[in-house]
Amino acid sequence: MSVIFKYGIDQLTVGVVLDIAAGKTKGVLTPEVITKVNTSNGYVQTIVSQHTTVYGINTGFGPLCDTKISEEDTRALQYNILQSHSVGVGNPIPEEIARIMLITKVHALAQGYSGAALSTLERIIWHIENHVTPLVPEKGSVGASGDLAPLSHLFLPLIGLGKVWYKGQTTSMEAVLQREGIQPVVLGPKEGLALINGTQFILSFAVKAVQRLYNALEAADIIGALSLEGLMGTHKPFDPRLHAIRPFPGNQLVAHRLKTMLDNSEIMASHVDCGRVQDPYSLRCMPQVHGASRTAWLHLLELTTIELNAVTDNPIIFSDTDTISGGNFHGQPMALPLDYATVAAAELGNISDRRSYMMIEGRYGLPKLLIEDAGLNSGFMIPQYTTAALVTENKTLCFPASADSVPTSLGQEDHVSMGSISGRKLNQVIGNLEYILAIELLYAAQAVDFRRPLKSGPILEAVHRYTREKVSFANKDRIFAYDIEALHQIITDHSLVRVANEAAAQHQLPLNGIYHDQFGLY
Repeated sequence: MSVIFKYGIDQLTVGVVLDIAAGKTKGVLTPEVITKVNTSNGYVQTIVSQHTTVYGINTGFGPLCDTKISEEDTRALQYNILQSHSVGVGNPIPEEIARIMLITKVHALAQGYSGAALSTLERIIWHIENHVTPLVPEKGSVGASGDLAPLSHLFLPLIGLGKVWYKGQTTSMEAVLQREGIQPVVLGPKEGLALINGTQFILSFAVKAVQRLYNALEAADIIGALSLEGLMGTHKPFDPRLHAIRPFPGNQLVAHRLKTMLDNSEIMASHVDCGRVQDPYSLRCMPQVHGASRTAWLHLLELTTIELNAVTDNPIIFSDTDTISGGNFHGQPMALPLDYATVAAAELGNISDRRSYMMIEGRYGLPKLLIEDAGLNSGFMIPQYTTAALVTENKTLCFPASADSVPTSLGQEDHVSMGSISGRKLNQVIGNLEYILAIELLYAAQAVDFRRPLKSGPILEAVHRYTREKVSFANKDRIFAYDIEALHQIITDHSLVRVANEAAAQHQLPLNGIYHDQFGLY
């Protein structure tokens, strides 16, 4: 493994954290960082030995902040907090997201403001590199004194408790320690609090959302362009002059992409004088709708990148005489953009459903329900029921979790972000969106086949060919669920977008134009 990332020094990005989680990049602690970590840990030891009162080091937590803890009990306090705060419920989060939580926590601790011991960071890295991943329940965080419950479950294995994924199965950490011949970590003062104070649960869901939503945005443009060809729409609304006088970068990018994919299309050329004055909004307003969602995605990317390199612990240790108990753990800075991005993802599904509906109406020369023998065959009537259901489900998930707050900790934590719910909901919406786009792709490929022998431009032709490698033209009813799953796979594994990008490169068509640097993924 030749790619190295230096925890606590290098700038962590969405791409880098995903590569570390996938084992493509190795995260290391440099001598410089080791010195910082040891110095910070030394400050904590001095505070304890001098009996200076500092929250979380020699006091209780939350409403117990005024309760002094004796020097001999400061270590027991750290074990107790991990156990008492492990109250998560529900299914385990995906293993990849738990691994991202470990990675982002190491990067935060390695900056030297948390007082954690070097041995603790080294053990977390051991978990990452050996794929011994803690099981973390999905529910229980209110996203404000840090993601307390999920982070407690994440770090129970450090002290020999909890469950982990290990060699393809789930097992107790106690069994793993015995099998590996290693001992639990002995946590020192402040370490338990440093481990569970932070936004790594919210952040890790944001990281995955950034990756997944970007792919969905790219796919939505491609599939939308193919639908427009099937519906014999016009490319005039994508004229750069139109978008120059309302110059939102996201809109301009989408317009450029659509125009590039539709240029040199025989289908487009065949109806230039058809007399159709204008297309429905779901076709001609793709730059405005898809573009607005791209703007929301870009905002999420920017704030996620800041959070990836932030210290969200509490209290912050600047020296043995300078500590601050603040609110860096509060999830509101991420909760709001996550809720905004949820609406953006849902809107991509809303407009996609409308294009799918249009293709089965029997308009613009297409057969009703996209099949020639409708009546005996229901054709493509029912997949749109699925998009309608998914679109409505997404609408119900668009209520912003950050708009609510339930006081906790006997009122000490009287305003919370609920950002953990925002992050989970966004990924749910994206999951539904991926299926909505798969159904639109199913319809668009069928519609374009009715335009043969006319061809589209080289990018869309490559996309259509690839789609037909996975799903054949339907001339009678069949189990369309299988087709939907096949097309969902090529969307979620990024291969649909890759095929379009490869065709664009082969034909020297700048699919992203001048906007690539600003709107590129990482």
